[in-house]
Amino acid sequence: MLRFALGIRKPIAALATEAEGPALARNLSAFSLVCIGVGATVGAGIFVLTGTAAANFAGPGLMLSFVLGAVASGLVALCYAELAAMIPVAGSTYSYTYATLGALPAWIIGWDLVLEFAFAAATIAVGWAGYAQSLLADAGVRLPAWLAAAPGEGGGFNLPAALIVLVLTALLMRDNRQAAGANAVLVALKVAIILGFLGIGAAHVRPELWQPLVPANEGTFGAFGWSGVFRGAGVVFFAYVGFETVSTAAGETRDPQRDAPVGLIGSLVVTAVLYVAVAAVLTGLVPYRDLDVADPIARAMAATGLTGFSVAIKLGALIGLTTAALTALYGQARIFYAMARDRMLPDVFARIGATSRTPFVAQGLIGLVTALVAALVPIDVLGELVSIGTLFAFILVCAGVLILRRTEPERARPFRVPGGALVPVLGILACLALMASLPGDTWLRLLVWLAIGLAIWFGYGRRRVAADPGFERTGPFAGSGQSPG
Repeated sequence: MLRFALGIRKPIAALATEAEGPALARNLSAFSLVCIGVGATVGAGIFVLTGTAAANFAGPGLMLSFVLGAVASGLVALCYAELAAMIPVAGSTYSYTYATLGALPAWIIGWDLVLEFAFAAATIAVGWAGYAQSLLADAGVRLPAWLAAAPGEGGGFNLPAALIVLVLTALLMRDNRQAAGANAVLVALKVAIILGFLGIGAAHVRPELWQPLVPANEGTFGAFGWSGVFRGAGVVFFAYVGFETVSTAAGETRDPQRDAPVGLIGSLVVTAVLYVAVAAVLTGLVPYRDLDVADPIARAMAATGLTGFSVAIKLGALIGLTTAALTALYGQARIFYAMARDRMLPDVFARIGATSRTPFVAQGLIGLVTALVAALVPIDVLGELVSIGTLFAFILVCAGVLILRRTEPERARPFRVPGGALVPVLGILACLALMASLPGDTWLRLLVWLAIGLAIWFGYGRRRVAADPGFERTGPFAGSGQSPG
């Protein structure tokens, strides 16, 4: 019933027309999408949040947390694959929601995706800064304390985090093919270093550190025990944000109906295996309570006594976090582009560069704002906000599959989720369960963010959308000629 709240929805036919339009360059392959997915996913989740989640919530049970996250993500990825093949346009969940629920829900989810991608990039940038400063310290170079961390972490301004965001933004404003090529090379290096860590670390694992696999609960929800495993899954779910970016890039692929499902499912399989394996080796090398540090993978490698390889791990972390930040910034610019194209945001954000054929204005603004967030907000706050925003978006994706099967049953589906309604329903329930495991203050921040978004919608976006003749009137406005504004 939400689609009738505003009385306007975007027809699938309009989305299909946009998918055939010349605006964004179509030069990405299925392999590019897999690399984008792995690049976006294998980053802060492995190199930073694994330590935090193991030390504070799940202990060695972090392996189970990643399995739970992978199961939930797998259910959602199948739904993404159906929608991305059916509606291959920039905008991802936002565009799907516009087609199924209407303009107001689409604005809500679009605003949520702004939170998801911006804070994901900022979280990754803070993790990148931690490893960069660790490498500099190894070389005897230390930044002044006030330029080394956010105000809530003993500093004043995290300069390295802001700088990496600005450098990547400049690259993305030039050409998506250059960015995709650089990403593919960096992803290959990152995966090679992670495999090296797994190979060397596995030979030094102490199985007694996995006992007990699920540490006893300490009296409150989320403090170890099975509730800690679920809390850990909710926190590290941020690690699976990558295939949202794959879906966002579907409109720039050569053959979206084939490439989008391959990119989505392929990247999820690769990353889920890597996450579980890294969690197992990490907690088998270092007592889990000692992992609440900025560079847990390097800490684990130091425990093997192979200090020389620790430098390689830090370099690998920098590479991994760079690709993850790159793809998060890329994804958010496409969300901004799609919302501006639909008149929900100012038209300037839909402007495409004549040479680069990228939404360079949106990309530039996003880079500046994200750099400031990375410089000023602590990483634990950022990570939990990204997780809850991602889960909220995933629920809408699963709901979109169910709704479109009722409203557009005859439309061609190059990829169809198996099992009828069972998979989308299970995806919704899994995401709701993980959201429920997150702290109350994280829910409060999400509600405040959505309230700000609704104020912008009712003060600006609603009238612009209602005045656009290209959208369907539904519900009480159908055929009346009235504006819902």
